[in-house]
Amino acid sequence: MSYLVSISGSPSEASRSSVVSAYIKRKAEERGLSVREISVLDFDPDVLIRGKYDDPSITEAISVLHGASGVVIVSPVYKAAYTGALKTLLDLLPQDIFKNKPLFPLMVGGSAAHLLAIDYALKPLLAALSAQTILKGVYVLDKYVDKSDANEPIKDEEVQEKVDVQFEQFAEIAQNLSIQKELK
Repeated sequence: MSYLVSISGSPSEASRSSVVSAYIKRKAEERGLSVREISVLDFDPDVLIRGKYDDPSITEAISVLHGASGVVIVSPVYKAAYTGALKTLLDLLPQDIFKNKPLFPLMVGGSAAHLLAIDYALKPLLAALSAQTILKGVYVLDKYVDKSDANEPIKDEEVQEKVDVQFEQFAEIAQNLSIQKELK
């Protein structure tokens, strides 16, 4: 298998969504999977805001994503949607960047009122980038994420089970697609 990519849409270094992203990376590595990380913080804000498609940081991210067997996207919820920083990054990627790759969306938010942010905000954006296999995704309330516990940051058993089960489904799909590509 090649590798998975984790995209973090948080503009904050010490966010709950970053902790969830690190948890997913650890789960993947426990399965023997390699993970490459892309964060909106990896890019000069000028590159994102001015839409510099040809910037080396953007072309490198595109190259990494092209080689991925699957993509995890983690974002905090801002104003009932993904972050503007994540949107500016995704706007610079090719229209078919997620074609033939499973995607596992996770969002972390402060209120149950934004529970549908994955379905009504993030998934349509991913579909516009040719994503065909998008898992249901998991919305995690802020209050269930302990930033001080890197090993088990999700403190609600039901939510942790949802994350773990969907991650296993995602990893299985990604591994199967990777094997199919290798056989061709």
